[in-house]
Amino acid sequence: MNEQARRRPSKPYRRPKKDPVRMLAFEALRAVDERAAYANLVLPPLLKKAREAGDFDNRDAALATELVYGTLRRQGTYDAIISACIDRPLRQVDPPVLDVLALGAHQLLGTRIPTHAAVSASVELARVVLGDGRAKFVNAVLRKISKDDLDTWVERVAPPYDEDAEDHLAVVHSHPRWIVSALWDALGGGRGGIEDLLEADNERPEVTLVARPGRVSAGELLDTLGEESGLPGRWSPYAVRLTEGGEPGAIDAVREGRAGVQDEGSQLVAVALANAPLEGTDARWLDGCAGPGGKAALLGALAAERGARLLASEKQPHRARLVERALAGNPGPYQVITADGTRPPWRPGVFDRVLVDVPCTGLGALRRRPEARWRRRPEDLEGFAPLQRSLLREALKAVRVGGVVGYATCSPHLAETRVVVEDVLKGRGGAAAEAEWIDARPLMPGVTALGDGPDVQLWPHVHGTDAMYLALLRRTA
Repeated sequence: MNEQARRRPSKPYRRPKKDPVRMLAFEALRAVDERAAYANLVLPPLLKKAREAGDFDNRDAALATELVYGTLRRQGTYDAIISACIDRPLRQVDPPVLDVLALGAHQLLGTRIPTHAAVSASVELARVVLGDGRAKFVNAVLRKISKDDLDTWVERVAPPYDEDAEDHLAVVHSHPRWIVSALWDALGGGRGGIEDLLEADNERPEVTLVARPGRVSAGELLDTLGEESGLPGRWSPYAVRLTEGGEPGAIDAVREGRAGVQDEGSQLVAVALANAPLEGTDARWLDGCAGPGGKAALLGALAAERGARLLASEKQPHRARLVERALAGNPGPYQVITADGTRPPWRPGVFDRVLVDVPCTGLGALRRRPEARWRRRPEDLEGFAPLQRSLLREALKAVRVGGVVGYATCSPHLAETRVVVEDVLKGRGGAAAEAEWIDARPLMPGVTALGDGPDVQLWPHVHGTDAMYLALLRRTA
């Protein structure tokens, strides 16, 4: 080394710049990974804190939300692409590094952020949260990714459809293979339908409000919101859809509990049960799995219109408190209790209408909870199966002869839907239930493509709702 080189001053160290939007997105992803949290629960308080600190405006909040949800929805695709750009198995990369890489990949391949900005912002984030050494690794990987667009990468990393259709769809549409297989079985049909469904799972869902009868009407909500902020629901008479960027918490009716946030599929389930034909008394209704309270609040309002009383039961105390909050201000009589629906405290045969929206894998709400697709495992079905059957059996015992039970799940998986109902009716694993199917389709007037019945399966790509399932049963003896 010559004298001039020895005297040249070294490049001064530059502190990494903290980008509040990407820091918040990274923090949310780490919470989802480390604490098995859900983004829809983690993100709102983080955004609120950032706004209160003066770090965020509406555009920042929108970008942070897109980065979190977009990264989670496309995680499977991005993992396949990242894996093709590194020289080690993906499982050997530290999870925080993977989160930064996935955030960067989403900015490069899933947004309109310019390439140089996406790479530099991701490297700066890596310097802050990972250190300079691992930031160099992030920089190298993202520069490889930036050389091609998403379609080119997918063509490269996904196996050909003709060789392995399920694995192809899993990589292209970012779903675990077993979920692709299960959804395809439930949906039936050819390639077009399953691709439409998987694509719908990766789209941002609309925010839908429910106007709770006796407290506010859908028309009044629409008048309050105005044409630029609200649209009528597609199917439910109580639904109002918020336009892009609408904030439910800013609406007086929502803050006061006169309206709530509720997918139209959930509204249709509650309304169908409430409108099922019934002879004799119609005074006592039961929601046997009431948490967190959305369906209970709508059922309670509908019951009040007829002078009926709702009992809302929830096993988990913290969820029972959410039910109390949702029902507060209900115009009619109701009671919320903490109880196990498989060992109920109520006497048999005392209710006229019963809803059991049973715990399930939640595969019908992957638009809203994209992380669930990576968290669930096939063996989870075996864990839910005995509980689902037990809850349905007890619901049929709780209803009087001639009364109606609604069995609902937010999953289209056949093992959680029709198979459960058929097992209970035919006595598989226990005594056969003395009950008959009611055709649920006429109880969803105007809703198209409801299949052959008598049960109903809603779909995101067909109905714009979560993939809710409903079977209605009448006790016969």
